[in-house]
Amino acid sequence: MESVTSDNLSAWEHAYSQFETPEEEIAKFTARLLALGADAWPRQAQVVELFCGRGNGLRALERLGFRHLAGLDLSPTLVAQYSGGADCAVGDCRVLPYEDESNDIVIVQGGLHHLHELPDDLARVLAEARRVLRRDGRLVVVEPWLTPFLSFVHFVCALRPAQLLSRKMWALATMIEHERETYEQWLAQPDLILREIRRSFDIAMLRFRLGKLMLVGRPRRQAQK
Repeated sequence: MESVTSDNLSAWEHAYSQFETPEEEIAKFTARLLALGADAWPRQAQVVELFCGRGNGLRALERLGFRHLAGLDLSPTLVAQYSGGADCAVGDCRVLPYEDESNDIVIVQGGLHHLHELPDDLARVLAEARRVLRRDGRLVVVEPWLTPFLSFVHFVCALRPAQLLSRKMWALATMIEHERETYEQWLAQPDLILREIRRSFDIAMLRFRLGKLMLVGRPRRQAQK
């Protein structure tokens, strides 16, 4: 399911760890969550973050006052870096280990663009998210999106001087290189992606901001064919 092969996984994870410090990532995730309406979400909500990585999205949620948290990621190395109160586990986000209608909020921040097969893998993740959400639940998605801003970032991070001068530019270029196939596949199919999301979710919020898709969806009573 991950876009990086087993040979390249450690290189990708190392670059990811160098892209931002944990505190920088927590601050980024906190700002995103607030922009998506997290200040109005019930603090007693059952929240699960898919593709949770090293768990800094979960730590951001904890700092915002959420206590009923779970996380799932395919990488044992990244999951092992998490320390906090959430129930964080290693697993495949296409087959969620949660009961039907057991969660209020499902969050994905930067995981869907790692999927190998579009639209099939995406459809499976979305169907599982819809299954585990309560009828009044929320799907929250933040993923890269090919805006002019992102195109400019790609141009800069590909420059060797930029990589030498900036840890973030080197790390971003390295991550892109090791996930290039699925990353470019994701960016090239915006219509397909939005259409697939709309099969299972009614979109309540949709923004394109600084190279990111930011979306909140509500489960459809009956998924579209």
